[in-house]
Amino acid sequence: MTDELWRWSATDLSAAIRNGDVSSREAVASSLERLALLNPYLNAVVDVLADEAMAAAMRADLARKRRDALGPLHGLPVTIKVNVDQAGRATTNGVVAFKDVVATEDSPPVANWRKAGAVVIGRTNTPAFSWRWFTDNALHGRTLNPWNAAVTPGGSSGGAASALAAGIGALAHGSDLGGSIRYPAYACGVAGIRPSFGRVPAFNPSASEERPIVAQMTSTQGALARTIADLRLGLAAMSARDVRDPWWTPVPIDAVRIKAPHRVALCASHGGFDADATVTEAVRQAGRWLAEAGYEVEEAEPPRFAEAAQLWLDLLLNEAKDGMLPAIEKLGDDAIRESAASMFTFMSDLDGQGFQKALARRSTLLRLWLEFFERYPVLLMPVSWQRPFPIDLDQRGPQVARRILDAQSPLLATAILGLPGVSVPTGLVDGVPMGVQLVAGRFDEALCLDVGAIIERCVALRTPIDPVGKT
Repeated sequence: MTDELWRWSATDLSAAIRNGDVSSREAVASSLERLALLNPYLNAVVDVLADEAMAAAMRADLARKRRDALGPLHGLPVTIKVNVDQAGRATTNGVVAFKDVVATEDSPPVANWRKAGAVVIGRTNTPAFSWRWFTDNALHGRTLNPWNAAVTPGGSSGGAASALAAGIGALAHGSDLGGSIRYPAYACGVAGIRPSFGRVPAFNPSASEERPIVAQMTSTQGALARTIADLRLGLAAMSARDVRDPWWTPVPIDAVRIKAPHRVALCASHGGFDADATVTEAVRQAGRWLAEAGYEVEEAEPPRFAEAAQLWLDLLLNEAKDGMLPAIEKLGDDAIRESAASMFTFMSDLDGQGFQKALARRSTLLRLWLEFFERYPVLLMPVSWQRPFPIDLDQRGPQVARRILDAQSPLLATAILGLPGVSVPTGLVDGVPMGVQLVAGRFDEALCLDVGAIIERCVALRTPIDPVGKT
């Protein structure tokens, strides 16, 4: 069985390595063999670190032999998204102009996983500037969804989700500004967590200047995994203090305010958005599973939901029009320029005072949502109102872009408020993964994970898989 260690969950594999039942060298070699077999087809890992990983695995085995203190991820093979700094590697962010931007030190999520003992086997693909729900760029090329090559693997952490679903690495790092963890997890049939703003420290030392304030408040670093238990493991290790992030907040990762079973709000539809029937049914089925487990499931819609989704567009895009947009127009590939041009059509053009009022309104909406979570500790809703999109759907002009933005409103509304969200698979529809999203109040990730574990136990879908259609 040691030749198929790539199949093991991160929780089981890390325990086996720490106990000495298998070596880190065996675990890492198994993942690298899987990578060598499938990555030429999937193109999920764009910077393979085979030699460095095997050397790190040998050091991990020596540390265990010396009886050193071992971290929770000791010797575990993981992947890192190519948009965060990892010492000695280029932080390309999928942009040709950044191919030689080599980091001199680790960003906090990388540093925390390595301190916990993780072994990085490679860096995963992302769209240019990590600014699409489709993973393709002129520098690294297209990443395929292992379930169906005609369907997006999601973005921007599409490489992370694709690799993980195919058994390349036991855990995957991702980042989420507007669904970039939750949507790829949904599209590839794995679990993903966008933590609360402030939960996981973040900072790119290679950056020439700080990110704008709304981008700072909206973007989070998180994890993708094949099980909810693995998400807990990865998130706990990633959440350790790092003084370089002034937003990091010292809140216990396993704190649960409310005992289960408790009340769950079910939001399967919204009058302002077109919902695919299979998406609605997935949410309702998950609600039935929770009700059978003793949860009190009630249909309820979070307050001013559509307004919150539009606020993401208004704040992020107005902020980006003088920073990110000029960089995209100058350095981006054709796909990101087309996608951005369509997306920017739908922001409200705000002057300075209008922007300040919109930013202040974020507090109003967040207050209302937190009051909502006092009544319903967990919200069960779609990841997207639509099934995973066909590849490059965002290249078809503004009218299609509007439909995409509407579909992604469950991702945007929660991101702009800095709330935690967990994407959980629920099965397959026409051979493509389907899933749901669980949302809770600030720093209540544990509630989402607890509920996610109930849903997971009811689902037959399991990864890793052999890519469908690979010859």
